[in-house]
Amino acid sequence: MSTIRVLIAGESWVTNSTHYKGWDHFSSAGYATGVTPLRNALVQGGCEVTFLPNHLADTEFPNTHEGLRAYDVIILSDIGANTLLLHPDTWLKGLPTPNRLKLLREWVANGGGLAMAGGYYSFQGINGGARYHKTPVEEVLPVTILPVDDRVEVPEGCVAEVVEPAHPILEGVDTAWPALLGFNEVTVKPTGTLLARYGEYPLLAVGEHGRGRTLAWMSDIGPHWCPEPFVQWPGYARIWNQAMAWLAGRR
Repeated sequence: MSTIRVLIAGESWVTNSTHYKGWDHFSSAGYATGVTPLRNALVQGGCEVTFLPNHLADTEFPNTHEGLRAYDVIILSDIGANTLLLHPDTWLKGLPTPNRLKLLREWVANGGGLAMAGGYYSFQGINGGARYHKTPVEEVLPVTILPVDDRVEVPEGCVAEVVEPAHPILEGVDTAWPALLGFNEVTVKPTGTLLARYGEYPLLAVGEHGRGRTLAWMSDIGPHWCPEPFVQWPGYARIWNQAMAWLAGRR
């Protein structure tokens, strides 16, 4: 069986800090990513993983059907809709470019596997800034996205309840999960299947669109919402590798 080819888009950020010391001040800048736990888990599980950070995604995220077909599974994680909609040729030069959200919808309909993982710029995100509500990506996901800031912070910790332990994604996974610290609030569509929840809040759901499959994981792939005890838990790698196999039609 061929290797599952995965593209992870997003999960990077640049920070700029100003430090004040009495009369004096200076600035410092930094670059960081949050992809390491998931990328390591998938590589160790045998997947071929390509990571496309946010600052490159506006130009390098595939904008053709052929480009998308280079992958079996695409994961959007902490990457706002604007980054995919506003290619620099459109934003800076005023030129028409392909709508990559529509291309993703068509790619899924033709058999692709799409996942969205939660974060401040996933689903609708902080201040509603991720902006996936009423987009072609929402059409294919198994969840309905709220039109407002959808973050739910649970600093005291929340433990998921597994709803469908026999699903191929959760097969063999301990039903006692480590605590999470937050997630994006959504509702599961009638056509979706809820796999895990926290009270009334969905945490993991899956669905189908055309010949493709989709997954929504409402928490993060790493800190802060998905803390170290969760990413170090053996179930983390098992869930994500089985999710890749299911999304790629291998399970």
